[in-house]
Amino acid sequence: MVVIFLFFIAGLWMADGVALLIAPERMIATLRQSLIVAPGFIKWGGVAAILGLLLLFGSRGVPYQPLWIVVGLSMVAKGIFLYAGSDRWRLRIVKWCLERELIDYRIWGLGLCTLSVLLLDALGWGKGP
Repeated sequence: MVVIFLFFIAGLWMADGVALLIAPERMIATLRQSLIVAPGFIKWGGVAAILGLLLLFGSRGVPYQPLWIVVGLSMVAKGIFLYAGSDRWRLRIVKWCLERELIDYRIWGLGLCTLSVLLLDALGWGKGP
């Protein structure tokens, strides 16, 4: 069952990564608009903490284990910060993240796609029986 969630995480990373590679300006504009319309939306970043825990505990014995530990811990830290961090710091960091150059978003997109492909490879995606 946990493997399904790991595939889900890989799919999210791939979708976000491709969107950042192809249309970073539109993706960031949509995110900005979402935060204007529903500022509480950022609290949903706490879901990243849950997914990070799934990655940490669900990837035991999977290739690239040190990578999944670092990424999982990063996801947990980000999720906790977005959910429970002070409004002042959270808004300051989100503002900084939303004011990057387009190339920065593309680099993040490439990184997300890479993580997705590595996780899919670690889970045996595309390997024969």
